[in-house]
Amino acid sequence: MSAITVAVVIPTLNEEEALRRHLPTVIDLADEVVISDGGSTDSTPLVASELGAPLVSGSRGRGPQMNRGVLATRADVLLFLHADTQLPPGALEAVRSEVERGRIGGGFLARFDDDRPLLRLSSKLVEIRTRLTRIPLGDQAQFATRSAFNQLGGFRDWPILEDLDFIRRLKRQGAIGIIPRPVTTSARRYVQNGVLKTIANNWWIWTLFFLGVPPERLVRRYRDTR
Repeated sequence: MSAITVAVVIPTLNEEEALRRHLPTVIDLADEVVISDGGSTDSTPLVASELGAPLVSGSRGRGPQMNRGVLATRADVLLFLHADTQLPPGALEAVRSEVERGRIGGGFLARFDDDRPLLRLSSKLVEIRTRLTRIPLGDQAQFATRSAFNQLGGFRDWPILEDLDFIRRLKRQGAIGIIPRPVTTSARRYVQNGVLKTIANNWWIWTLFFLGVPPERLVRRYRDTR
């Protein structure tokens, strides 16, 4: 049996610094890497080109950006990685193993690149939530087989929570794998806007969504903490 190939799709919007830090490692690990840009005004496209990563461009929005990125790949499995998130050692081997075991998608646990007590607590809550619900979110490096992704029609064009919607639909389609290794994600938004405020706002947005409030109304609350 031929080896399972993995493509990493990275949606970007003004992420030149994050790409410089993390993209070389991703390029070394993955079978394919595609940057899907949403209209950066910094040097993101130039950095991608310098580092040798193909780039596709289009309208802003993580859902459409990731869908466009997928169209530029051919691999068996798709991994969606935020530009400011770092994969743990052995990440892609773990993804391949999950797919070989029959998982159609999943994600990782997560921790922040900042050791403040509230952020450590938030990471622990994310771990508990992920293990209980088997719903990893976008900053947890979601992955899916190409066939499952195509059957779902990809990500919806939502202004917020497209990652939550995607993994919930994926979970209804088949088995989800949770890789018990944390990706390391940037705490910059939490630090800039207040750690406690941002954590509380995130949980409040999820609660309102599950109560039926549409993403188009929730996006304003999310942007208030960006």
